[in-house]
Amino acid sequence: MKNNTLYYGDNLDVLRRYVKDDTVDLIYLDPPFNSKATYNVLFSEQNGSQATAQIKAFEDTWKWDESASRSYRETVEMGGDTSQTLQSLRTILGDNNMLAYLAMMAPRLIELHRVLKPTGSIYLHCDPTASHYLKILMDSVFGVVNFHNEFVWKRTTAHSDSKRAGRIHDILLFYSKSERYTWNKVYQPYDAEYLQKYYRYKDPDGRLYASGDVAAAGPGHARYFKGVLREPPLGSHWRFSQEKIDQYITEGRIFFTPNGFPRYKRYLEEMSGMPLQDIWADKDVQPVVSWSKEGLKYPTQKPEALLERIISASSNEVDLVLDPFCGCGTAVTVAERLNRQWIGIDITCLATTLIKNRLYDSFGDSPSYEVIGEPVVLSGAQALAKQDPYQFQWWALGLVGARPADQKKGADKGIDGRLYFHDEVEGGKTKQVIFSVKAGHTSVSHIRDLRGVIERENAEIGVLITMQEPTSPMRTEVAGAGFYTSPVWGQNYPRLQILTITELLDGKKVDMPPVRQVNVTFKKSPKVKSKEGEQTELSI
Repeated sequence: MKNNTLYYGDNLDVLRRYVKDDTVDLIYLDPPFNSKATYNVLFSEQNGSQATAQIKAFEDTWKWDESASRSYRETVEMGGDTSQTLQSLRTILGDNNMLAYLAMMAPRLIELHRVLKPTGSIYLHCDPTASHYLKILMDSVFGVVNFHNEFVWKRTTAHSDSKRAGRIHDILLFYSKSERYTWNKVYQPYDAEYLQKYYRYKDPDGRLYASGDVAAAGPGHARYFKGVLREPPLGSHWRFSQEKIDQYITEGRIFFTPNGFPRYKRYLEEMSGMPLQDIWADKDVQPVVSWSKEGLKYPTQKPEALLERIISASSNEVDLVLDPFCGCGTAVTVAERLNRQWIGIDITCLATTLIKNRLYDSFGDSPSYEVIGEPVVLSGAQALAKQDPYQFQWWALGLVGARPADQKKGADKGIDGRLYFHDEVEGGKTKQVIFSVKAGHTSVSHIRDLRGVIERENAEIGVLITMQEPTSPMRTEVAGAGFYTSPVWGQNYPRLQILTITELLDGKKVDMPPVRQVNVTFKKSPKVKSKEGEQTELSI
């Protein structure tokens, strides 16, 4: 059985506490950085409107402050090449936000080196703003001799930047831990110009082919071609045996130029493609855009084809793949599809919820994995609420599969999350469940407020998620709100409901029309197809 784990928490802490030395075969990381940018997780509205909800998931601006200074000191005091490198970078850069970013990355790269197997590889994904500094840091951690490629990925189409050329590419730095690393042949599609230039010949049956050499460098003997003994060109040899030459002539695969020189037909349909190069601008790794089938409206989402290329090249089946900044989970999703084991780490409950939904939408109940770091008992939920109320709110909404509500300026108050659903024949109106999450004291006034919100929003159901047990007046207020009757299911669902954290941890769900059959709250990933080309069945 595969050993897959999704961690919620700071990846530096998770790596140090949970991941053993020399256990990981492949690491892919896309650490957040883009100067002067604050990323938001964007979720499409699924109720027919064009508005978007924006939930702040992380600020990917690193500031030189006491925390960054402490991280810098801890790495420097460890000594060694990385210490010297970081000190040199401080001399060059000074105490600024770029140094803060590098000071954050340095101890994480050291931990990633520790957990990587001697035969393992690491791909660091970044943009040109920091790639040159990160390469120096990677050289100090993994060794200059273990650097293999700087891949250039065209991440977007051409656009206009003010007073400079358009920035349209990312960088991937490819290192190994030693000279004994996994490398499998991977191919890119041929460029259109290449095909037009070389595969311009066509057999009577319509197959395209290129004219290939029958000779290769190095001495060799003469061979018979249609009964004529021919010497190879000076300094070369015939690349095929006499038996193969006879076979290919019979099959029509060897033809003769007007001057009588033999040539070999290389059929396009038999070619795997172009061996992997270090510039990736081909159609197989197109960026995720708003209309992409796999798009989840996550701003830093990378295409699955990009991760498939990396994972296929640098790991084998059942190898362990680690993504310490897993975001919306592209690396773990592709690792699951390619039959690898995986570890994903992210610092937001919003991301871990999105990943769990993505895995379900792609594979149904088949993925076996453990979630560590999220609360599993009431005391853990209380600790999370005290530590970070927003993370608690996102985690609680994740327990019911809801999406956090719009946090943009001027948004309606009293709504922490929503679920959208359809329960009418032939589509029909998009309906919604509205959630209010309370970690502290609750009273009947919160139920009355929620009732007013669902009336104002014309919602079908309102749910209060609370840490505390509801009082009798709260239950009485809920009972007086009546029911929503589903036109398809013919069942009554309480218009107002209360769910405690304890009940949710015990598996209780919102009383509403079946979610997995009709939920349109999160944009779903395409289902993975079986080897026979049919969609896998989902367990509802």
